[in-house]
This record gives sequence, C-alpha cells and structure tokens, in this order.
Amino acid sequence: MADDRTPHDGDTEVVVHTRPGCPFCTSLRGGLRRHGVDFREVDIWQEPEAAALVRSIADGNETVPTVVVGPWTAVNPGAAEVVAAAEEYAPGRLPERKPGLVRGLLDAAGFRTSETRDGTGFRGEG
Repeated sequence: MADDRTPHDGDTEVVVHTRPGCPFCTSLRGGLRRHGVDFREVDIWQEPEAAALVRSIADGNETVPTVVVGPWTAVNPGAAEVVAAAEEYAPGRLPERKPGLVRGLLDAAGFRTSETRDGTGFRGEG
C-alpha cells in the first residue's frame, strides 16, 4: 500500500467544499483564482456525500470551506496553505511558473541564475 503522504501526479484534484452565502468560501475562491489554482467547488447543501465528508474532517460539523488535496485536508485554510498543498500533491493544478521580468532579461542576456529558497539567488556568469 502506498504511503498517504507521498506526492501525487497531476490527476489529483483540489476540491473546495462550500455552501451558498459563506464569506470565507468567497474569500478562499478569490485567493485561489488569484494564484491560478485549478479547483473544483462542491456545494455541500446540494451533495449529501460531500456534506458527510466535511463532517468527517471537521469533527462532525459542516464547517466550510473545507479543502481536500489528495491526502491533505484543511478546514477554513488560507489560499497560501492550499497552494502549498497543491504544490506537493497536485502540481498539475497550478499554473506554469514563468520567470519574472528581471530574471527573464538576465536569462536572455546569457546570465545563468539560480533560485534560492527565498527566490533571491543570483549567480552572474556570462
């Protein structure tokens, strides 16, 4: 049996469980859209199975938004948390990252750049 904490392929979905009128759901949807995350929204008032899943994750409550990304689950997460989970478990649901203007110009000029963890790395080699 595979370890539940191993990264998954691009077929893993980002599923956001919501209900109408939920301001936290609206906020999360906006954040995910700004980050370009491809996600599926499920209305727990329309899908009893989804409501049951949310209750199993949220200690018997129908608290939304509840998000599932492969084995990762969270109740009322921020968009950054969902993006981090998608990076690990559903990278195919994120937009392709392109270099920023400065990095693109340096690359075009023949300089090799290397990213550091905080994204500030630069190694100029012509």
